[in-house]
Amino acid sequence: MNKYLICVDSDGCAMDTMTIKHVKCFGPVLVDTWELNEWRSEILDRWNTINLYSKFRGINRFSGLAMMLKEINEKYHPIKDLETLVEWAEHTSAFSEESLLSEIEKHPESDSLQKALLWSRTVNSGIINIPESEKIAFPGVREALKAAKDICSIAIVSSANRKAMEEEWIRCGLMDYVDYSMAQDTGTKKMCIESMIKKGFDPDHILMIGDAVGDKNAAFGAGVMFFPIMAAHETESWKEFSDNVLQIFTEGKYGKELQKKYIDTFEKNLDN
Repeated sequence: MNKYLICVDSDGCAMDTMTIKHVKCFGPVLVDTWELNEWRSEILDRWNTINLYSKFRGINRFSGLAMMLKEINEKYHPIKDLETLVEWAEHTSAFSEESLLSEIEKHPESDSLQKALLWSRTVNSGIINIPESEKIAFPGVREALKAAKDICSIAIVSSANRKAMEEEWIRCGLMDYVDYSMAQDTGTKKMCIESMIKKGFDPDHILMIGDAVGDKNAAFGAGVMFFPIMAAHETESWKEFSDNVLQIFTEGKYGKELQKKYIDTFEKNLDN
């Protein structure tokens, strides 16, 4: 086991898969499911801003859906039975299809819950049908992992489906650099990082690389350091990690002041 550990988020961080899923699936299916084509352009622009370029980047799909529908209800068109979906999204202990189905059993006449389930399932089908050629790693990821592998252990720390995530990493030739693979079935990202501490890694020797505020919160919650991959600047971020941060981190010099500098830039980039 190496002294240092690099934890890497997958979707939208290492893999260039977040934007295409929102642009081709999440937003358009919302418009179609709730029959909002009259406001398609405005709603899609707003959906992408919230989910890709704001502090809510990486938010759970159902939380994002409830947030967007509340805005649509106020600005564009009344959403039938919206309060039932919002209530579930704000209080559920598990954002899963099983939890949603359980809520539907309690409210079988709920239009919003039924449509949320249809939306989620249709999105899943759409994602499956995205060509593999369009689901690729960001430029610089392979080079960064290759350089890090010589001096660090590497762990995937993702909230994605394990099978789909690992298939993407294998297809892109990245799994050769991975020592540990943790996904949705392992637990929250914070739990995943904490499990690596239990394996014997010193928290001061763990760096979480992620593209969303949730990744930063998971890192800080587990007591480890964080380096951001910035939305729309992913290639530059990975180059910065390879050229500068990797050496600084493994020399024990990635302190709070430098970390804050990167995080301030990262949060300003998501200031929408």
